Amino acid sequence: MEEAPLTVLCNGRVHDGSAAPLRAADVWLRDDRIVAVRAAGDPLPASPAACAAARRVDCAGRVVAPGFIDVHTHDDAIVLEQPDMLPKLSQGITTVIGGNCGISLVPLVTDEPAAPLSLLGRRQFRFPDVASYRAAVDAVRPAVNVALLVGHTALRMRTMAALDRPADDGELERMAALLDQAMRDGAVGLSSGVFYAPAYAADVRELAALVRVVAPYGGVYATHIRDELKGILEAIDEAALTAREGGAFLVLSHHKCAGPMNWGRTGQTLGRIEALARRQPIGLDVYPYTAGSTVLREDLVDGVIDILITGSVPHPGMAGRHLADIAAEWGVSQVEACRRLQPGGACYFQMRQDDVDRIVSHPLAMIGSDGLPHDERPHPRLWGAFPRVLDQYWREKGLLPLEQALHKMTGLSAGRFHLEGRGRLRPGGYADIVVLDPARVRDRATYAEPARFSEGIEQVWVNGRLSYTARDQACIRRAGRFVPRAADASSPAVPPAAS
Repeated sequence: MEEAPLTVLCNGRVHDGSAAPLRAADVWLRDDRIVAVRAAGDPLPASPAACAAARRVDCAGRVVAPGFIDVHTHDDAIVLEQPDMLPKLSQGITTVIGGNCGISLVPLVTDEPAAPLSLLGRRQFRFPDVASYRAAVDAVRPAVNVALLVGHTALRMRTMAALDRPADDGELERMAALLDQAMRDGAVGLSSGVFYAPAYAADVRELAALVRVVAPYGGVYATHIRDELKGILEAIDEAALTAREGGAFLVLSHHKCAGPMNWGRTGQTLGRIEALARRQPIGLDVYPYTAGSTVLREDLVDGVIDILITGSVPHPGMAGRHLADIAAEWGVSQVEACRRLQPGGACYFQMRQDDVDRIVSHPLAMIGSDGLPHDERPHPRLWGAFPRVLDQYWREKGLLPLEQALHKMTGLSAGRFHLEGRGRLRPGGYADIVVLDPARVRDRATYAEPARFSEGIEQVWVNGRLSYTARDQACIRRAGRFVPRAADASSPAVPPAAS
């Protein structure tokens, strides 16, 4: 059978996904794989005729890197509803990891998802298992690859009649069986969101029992911790104990020190995480903004921070306005205005810039957008998180070398989530590639105009197919697929829990 033609991305500076220096090299592709990464101008030793006939893409003055991996998304449903995935593809993202914060489509089947699962919209809760979700993703063929965490909150809603208490033995057994099947079907791990009411009553016993299910498969435990405000250190300790007792790698989701009384405490929190990392495997993810975004919650309204409404079911016209202005217009307190706007979402300007800088720059931190694609006026991180890191943290502030910034988006993430063949540019790996202009790459999405394309992301290749160009600002080909956890992934060695 005749071989598929070769494509060579030539004359660029190649970042291989590690923290190693860039080097002048050509990247050779065939079908969905990387054939070779060779010194610039060095032809492949075999098939001279095929090399001569190869399609050549000139990348002079550009950086050629692995496609970015967004480790913290809520894209479970949007990849099915809007499979062009332009907010992510246009940033250079080629793989998204859904199911974070305990919030996943699988395994809940319902027409009325309660908050926080409603952050995923309301139309796609029809997948009782990962196998059916995987089939739907592959049938739609979105523009990006999709990996999936299974949400603890979704498991609770599937198996428990009352959520205001820890699970009993029978409920835990049912959750564990669902989770075990999910791991067999290719999920990358378990996520939790004990910050949210439906999971708040879960204790370490319940959570650790489920972590023990994913650990033998090499699955991770990613968690939106119980408290990112005053009780953050205790919440970090609880998450670490849970992962340690369960025997799995811990990912602390969107690490932050939230609220004015907490500003400046990242020295403490990162110190605590570093100390714990000497006992057990830990990572964290972060987005490069001082505002978070989630459902409207009265307990987050303190009268100090700015709160920007991203959507309201009873008052949709209020999206894009500040809660303080709405409260003044209605002649009520901000807490009362929040009640009237619910259900809805908001951006909470809870963080201080130096804390965010410290976390983004930390060696354990991966980059995740945490964007909410179903919001009327989403946080700009949905469209701009990854170029923003390159613009702000490498080029403008000089807090990260370019190689380290790219590593946080590629090889580091792929390794921690066991995404085999992703996140690195090496022979035999999947041809997920971004070509960017290092002099121009920057985010343009703002809180006022969140759906704006970034600059400097010139080409994005997904599984060997050119899928996006800056010239077109459109998805020109959908080539994504469901990405299962590596079949040979094994659980990391975890020290036993202290008694």
